[in-house]
This record gives sequence, C-alpha cells and structure tokens, in this order.
Amino acid sequence: MTVDADLRPIREKVEAGERLSFEDGMTLEASRDVLEIGALANLVRERKNGDLAFYNVNTHVNPTNVCVYTCDFCAFRADLDSPRAYVLYRDQVAERAREASGRGATEIHIVGGLHHKLKLDYYCDVIRWIKEVDPEIHVKAYTAVEIEFFARITRVSHEEVIKRLIDAGLGSMPGGGAEIFHPEVREKICGAKASTEAWLEVHRTAHKLGLNSNATMLYGHIEGPMHRIDHLMRLRELQDETGGFQTFIPLAFHPDNSEMSEIPAPSGMMNLKTMAISRLMLDNFPHIKAYWVMLGLKTAQVSLSFGADDIDGTVVHEKIYHDAGAETPQEITVADIRRLIEEAGRTPIERDTLYREIRRENGRWRTGAKIKTPALAVLNG
Repeated sequence: MTVDADLRPIREKVEAGERLSFEDGMTLEASRDVLEIGALANLVRERKNGDLAFYNVNTHVNPTNVCVYTCDFCAFRADLDSPRAYVLYRDQVAERAREASGRGATEIHIVGGLHHKLKLDYYCDVIRWIKEVDPEIHVKAYTAVEIEFFARITRVSHEEVIKRLIDAGLGSMPGGGAEIFHPEVREKICGAKASTEAWLEVHRTAHKLGLNSNATMLYGHIEGPMHRIDHLMRLRELQDETGGFQTFIPLAFHPDNSEMSEIPAPSGMMNLKTMAISRLMLDNFPHIKAYWVMLGLKTAQVSLSFGADDIDGTVVHEKIYHDAGAETPQEITVADIRRLIEEAGRTPIERDTLYREIRRENGRWRTGAKIKTPALAVLNG
C-alpha cells in the first residue's frame, strides 16, 4: 500500500520524537491514509505505554439533570418543571456509593446539570455522602463548567470553590465541558456556558492546587479540522505550563434527542482518525482514552492500536451519553474488559484514578505503586 507522500515528513518527526506543528495537524486531518496515521499514533502510544492497556472499576453519579444552559448537543438536561427532572439526595447518593463499594469500585465519577436552585454546599455534600460510605473510594468530580458555575452563584473565586471541594474529599477532576474551544463553534453550540478561557483557567487553578484532571473534545458535529487542531493545541499549551492533565478523551458526538439530531454521528473511520491525531498532537499527555460508552466496544478495542492506551472502566449508571442515543451497555464486567484488551494484543492493567496499579486479594483491593511504563522508565533513568 502506498503511503501518503504528505505524511512522510510527519513520520520523520514522529520517529525522531519531535513535536508536530499546527500545520502538521492540518496535514494529518487532510490525509485519507488513516492506516498510516494510526501506525504513527501507535508508535507514540507504545513509546509512552508499551503494550499496556488500562481500565478501572468505576461508577457514575449524575446528581441532577436540571440545567440552566440549553446546549444544542445535549440530550441529558431538563428544565426544573420537566417530568424528567430529578435531584439525588443523601439516601440516594449513599446507596449508589454502597453499591459501588460492594462491587469493588475504586472510583466514583460525578458530573451533572447546573441547577440554579442548588448551592455549593449541596455539591460538596454529594462528595461527603460518598466518603461517609467509603472513605477509600476516589471521587473524580465536577467539570470546569460546573466549577465556573459554582463560583458565579457563590460569588467566590474558582480557587475557593476547588478548595472547598477538596476539603469535602475531591480527589481529581474530569475533563468534560471542553466541547470545542474555537469561538466560531463554541458560541453556536454552547455559547452561554463557561468560555474557553474560563475552562482553561479552572484546570490551571486545579493543577496549581495539586489536583490532576482530564481533558476532552467533542467532535463530529459542526466543527471542522481547523477547530479540532486548534483545540488540541490549546490543551497542549496548558499542559506545557502545568503538567496536570493525565488523560485526553476524544468524545464522539451522539445526535439523538438533541437539537442537532439532523447531524449524523461520526463514522468509525473518523473516530479512529481523531483518536490517532489526538495521540500525535498531544505529545505531553501521558494517556489517551477510548471511552467505550461513546465509541462502542468494537471501535474502542481497535482504538488500542490507533493511539489509545486506556479503555475506561466498568461504568454503571451513566446517563448523559445514553440519553443522547448511545446504544452501548450501561455496564460491562472486568472479565469483558480484560478479554477485549487481550484480543487487541495488549496487556490489561487495572489502575486507580491516578494510574497506580490496583491489586485484588480475597475480595479486597489495595493501591500499588505508580504503573511503570516505557515513558516513566526514561524519566526515572
């Protein structure tokens, strides 16, 4: 098979470990040689993480679907007086925590709507209610959009909000709400919520306070190649500054039940290409995640050869993407995840949220050392 000639200079850069430019990113986007792009991404993926593929045992809690914003792509939100509207309170949150703990979950992932009648104390209490049930479980909670909203309704700084959440037991932050940073797109699909600058500043502040976080990009709707590369470049720049991002997750747009339902979902080919380009452009991100809930299990599995080294977790009670038409199961077992990884020719490693190996014995789990990868071996000499 003939390799796209335009990709040869990029291959030379990748093999030499050199950083790709914005123009290189646009060249990747323009190329139809998805297999070569995937091969380059796999080279970087194996350089950083060998043949390891990570997963965790986790549960999602979406405390409320009531939201003041009306983002066109969102099928999860509800108005306050909608029959779909809900809020989880202490007993319900504690029950979710007990269920998660009983299943051996090491992480609870919390994101939800922006409810204008709830105070910051409620969002802190959600974390506390979980920690009361299981002090050992890691709480990864609240996107930068949520934290910016909490700061606004409480009239305090982002830093003060994050400190209060840390005091309640916050362990890290998810990467949602990034969508697409470029104003040409952001103003059309979610113009009312936190700006690009606010999103980046919240993560900058969290990193300064010692929290790790993730980052995302919602693709496959009205954005174009330039918007995607611009998004990745902005994330790479902040990571150069703080080093606080752990994982990047490309999120495939799901159109069902949204105001953008006329737009077809991205193809499997676009999913793989976006995954690979993300791995190539984000040279300073340790991990790229194939979020199987949005991609589907088969595409997530193939993604492990297109730059991804993480397939996410067992995931229970996920509502946001299933409301938008995701046809994946609500949960898969650890045995299923390990089989998917092994079939892809990778070595499955259960991790905690901070990428430390989880060891299980007699029905109990404990956190081991930071997982050794080729990249860590180089850093450690």
